[in-house]
Amino acid sequence: MKALNAWQFLARTENGVRLIVEGRHHFNISILEDDLVRISLLKDGNHRLNRTWAIAPAGDVPFEGRKREDTTGFSCPDFHLDENDEGLTLETGTLRLKIGQPLALTWEARTKPAGSWQEVARDRPLNAYMLGRKDHRNQHHLLRHPDETFYGLGEKSGALDRSGRRFEMRNLDALGYDARTTDPLYKHIPFTITDKGDLGACGLFYDTLSSCWFDLGNEKDNYHPPFRAFRAEDGDLDYYFSWAPSVLEIVKRHHWLTGGTAFMPRWGLGYSGSTMSYTDSENAQERLQEFLAKLEAEDMPCDSFQLSSGYTAIEGRRYVFNWNTDRFPDVEALTSSYAAAGINLIANIKPVLLDDHPLYEQAVDAGLFIRDSESGEPEQSPFWDGTGSHLDFTNPATIRWWQDNVTAKLLDRGIKSTWNDNNEYEVWDDDARCAGFGEPIPISLIRPLHSQLMTRASFEAQQQDQPDRRPYLISRCASPGTQRYAQTWTGDNHTSWDTLRWNIPMGLGLSLSGFYNIGHDVGGFAGPRPDPELFLRWVQNGIFHPRFTIHSWNDDGTANEAWMYPEITPLVRDALKLRARLLPYLYTLLYQAVTDGEPMLRPLFLDHPDDPNCRTAEFDFLLGKDLLVATIVEPGARTRRVTLPQNADGWWTFDGSTWHPGGDVLEVPVTDATIPLFVRGGTVLPMAAPNLRSDAAFDMERTWCIYPQPATRPPRTSHTYDDDGVSRDALTDGHCLTTLKLSHETGALRLDWSRSGTWEPAYTDARIWLAGQTGLIVNDRAHSAGDTLSLNPAR
Repeated sequence: MKALNAWQFLARTENGVRLIVEGRHHFNISILEDDLVRISLLKDGNHRLNRTWAIAPAGDVPFEGRKREDTTGFSCPDFHLDENDEGLTLETGTLRLKIGQPLALTWEARTKPAGSWQEVARDRPLNAYMLGRKDHRNQHHLLRHPDETFYGLGEKSGALDRSGRRFEMRNLDALGYDARTTDPLYKHIPFTITDKGDLGACGLFYDTLSSCWFDLGNEKDNYHPPFRAFRAEDGDLDYYFSWAPSVLEIVKRHHWLTGGTAFMPRWGLGYSGSTMSYTDSENAQERLQEFLAKLEAEDMPCDSFQLSSGYTAIEGRRYVFNWNTDRFPDVEALTSSYAAAGINLIANIKPVLLDDHPLYEQAVDAGLFIRDSESGEPEQSPFWDGTGSHLDFTNPATIRWWQDNVTAKLLDRGIKSTWNDNNEYEVWDDDARCAGFGEPIPISLIRPLHSQLMTRASFEAQQQDQPDRRPYLISRCASPGTQRYAQTWTGDNHTSWDTLRWNIPMGLGLSLSGFYNIGHDVGGFAGPRPDPELFLRWVQNGIFHPRFTIHSWNDDGTANEAWMYPEITPLVRDALKLRARLLPYLYTLLYQAVTDGEPMLRPLFLDHPDDPNCRTAEFDFLLGKDLLVATIVEPGARTRRVTLPQNADGWWTFDGSTWHPGGDVLEVPVTDATIPLFVRGGTVLPMAAPNLRSDAAFDMERTWCIYPQPATRPPRTSHTYDDDGVSRDALTDGHCLTTLKLSHETGALRLDWSRSGTWEPAYTDARIWLAGQTGLIVNDRAHSAGDTLSLNPAR
């Protein structure tokens, strides 16, 4: 490695400046927004990879990627440039960047309330930037301060606060991982948030797809003051620095920068069944039919079933797009029965063809695989129970082949959604060649990109098959931008109480990193069968995550099923029905994620940054801004300690029996049926009936659950979003948005509501449910709890 210290000012560019470093390398600074700056270091003035698939502030990127210098979607504001003896200074209305000798950047922000310039970040004084002499390794070092807290990095084990630890981005199939310690895992999300307290927060997104490491205080070096480090083994050093007054604003800015969240169909928020044991059974179709019958017999809400890869098996091995007709003698009969029941099937698909796959030679002849760096033949890597070759999704021919097979083998046979799985691309020949859409790229530069392009190819196949409907997909591996197409989850977790607990901050870390639509395998995927208590508590927690799937591959061959333990089945049913009742709230949160960039799952401190107790609540979280979830995550619990976030609106128990001031510490008594939930004062929570399906046509009952704020508090506004649940253009036409404003006036509680949009929901009335009181004024008319309002007149 070579430290880069000496620099000279080369030129002012259209939206920034260019420096020449060590007489040969280009160091570019681009002002993209008042609060967002891009830094790129080009070895010898050339890009290692001149495209990005992550940056998408103005809609999706081309399949072949977006040119890194493309500024479409950015306002690129004017800035002031000052050159003096100490270096250069660039200044916007929000940020001031000083470039000193030797090469090191100092970031200042115009903080509130005084509006004065305050330092918010600084590079390490010496050797802040380093490049490989004979390769393309790169490093960036910043100073680290004891009052800083680090968040982000997506799907990582352990505490939500990343301080003092080292993390690696290298996608692995981490079956049965330890949710407290295992690293690396499935996803590649090189984004950190630095919380500076009163000085706001900073975002650092390194736009690289190469394997990389983050050291956030684990490393010490006598020759440097305390520092943090980013190290990549290949690629360009290309990062985006943002500042905002709060962590929440940094999260939303990164979500916008990487293209936002997919607007999936409403049914994707319902309970999804799954287990490896069904499709690995020799009577798989029969077992899947039994699942439908059991749902009906047990009166369980359900919207989909994820079809594991056993349907593709030949003698125990997995062959994507191959149907095992012994296990599934009549595929169309199966898909028709599920469609008739209103259950959506989601088929598992994998991007590797085993070397004895029936379509392998066809794919070789068509040149669809990543190629070995020496022989030029299809690369060979371990995969499941054999050896196979990875499809190259930077080859347009591969994309067409993939989409043709998705269409012919799945969509045309009645399975309209895809589960993009085992897509970590563990190809360790770093120089293995990818087609690169006409410009070959070594795999080391884009390993996790293939999972994103695989998911996008599946996404567009579904769009072409059903152009008026929203696609639904899930993907296990992901990099920034994958959330534009798919829901995701935290992979193949291990069955244990530790996993139940530590999956919670893992999911919150994903949410803070721009992946809002996530969940976990409920009950645990790998390992022993969960006992009744653990299974129940996992279900009671899982219903509050956007993706709610009970899944398993238990050591003893059993399946995690909602009815697996008759002694707790009534409580599992109650939890599933609570999930169904909350669907209007969940769907509104999805709408707000898509349109406003609001995280669905939120650590407590995100909305209560000044409450120190919210920093240490690892296993409590907010669903939206208003529902506090503190489920049971310890065996044998008889109480649950809950610290209510500090705010003047206070918190109601979900049943409306008691209001507590914000900041109270409660010891909640616990029984098997207990799901500790609290609702922020001033909230109007929309609730449906416990419908067995989430189809909007069945949503014929609506209750407005009203949780008043104290009389001294200002009005608070809630929203409810409705549409038909599937139409692709619902956001622009064909939806209904209800606005509900809750306030106090002259001793009375008042609710004012209105509607916009052209969609007419199936429900025509709303029943009033009121916590702690019996009367209120609704749009100037007196009402009581239990009254029913006609909603048709208000538009």
